[in-house]
Amino acid sequence: MTAAAPEVLVVDDDAGIRAVLERGLRLEGFAVRTVGDGGGALAAVADRAPDAVVLDIGLPDLNGRAVCARLRASGVGTPILVLSARDEVDDRVAGLQAGADDYLVKPFAMDELVARLRALLRRAGAALPVAPELRAGALVVDPAGRRATWDGQDLGLTARELELLEVLVHNAGVVLERSRLLELVWGYDFVADTNVVDVFVSYLRRKLDQAGAPRVVHTVRGVGFVLRVP
Repeated sequence: MTAAAPEVLVVDDDAGIRAVLERGLRLEGFAVRTVGDGGGALAAVADRAPDAVVLDIGLPDLNGRAVCARLRASGVGTPILVLSARDEVDDRVAGLQAGADDYLVKPFAMDELVARLRALLRRAGAALPVAPELRAGALVVDPAGRRATWDGQDLGLTARELELLEVLVHNAGVVLERSRLLELVWGYDFVADTNVVDVFVSYLRRKLDQAGAPRVVHTVRGVGFVLRVP
């Protein structure tokens, strides 16, 4: 019997950020609930305690520190990772003193957030998620094994290349804008005037070519990229 995926409660008043975090965490094998304010966070935890909470500091009603403090005062021991746009030492200390287990400054990379969540879950003795294997023809992405193959041949991808390919395969046939790929792979607030997506797509194409694959990652001029399996 397969263990249930660990559940993360994402608390942020920005719907776009909630959507990005939900998509990114689901790709990594987590179950996800989202709410948009502090009151909703308290109610969601009271209804069903998640395995971890990703909590924005700047909420419109109760700020994240107040939510954190109330959860701890009520005896909730769930690991909490707080997010903040401020990188001041006093802010980090205040968040940790309120009961947070870790603190991540915006903008952040999704892989760092996932790594920190995994570390918190390990520390709490919770089960870690196993992301499902993804297939597109002869292309197989194994997030759990951190590898991708074409027709059984390991592509030798770096962690970031694997993340990019994972998102493309998960959205096979869907044209993804460069800005969307920046959100999903590099973090929602990555500097948008960079050509980093094009550079990493070129890395992927070269490694797929070396494995004997046909062109599967296509450029849609003026828009972005799409993975199509012939």
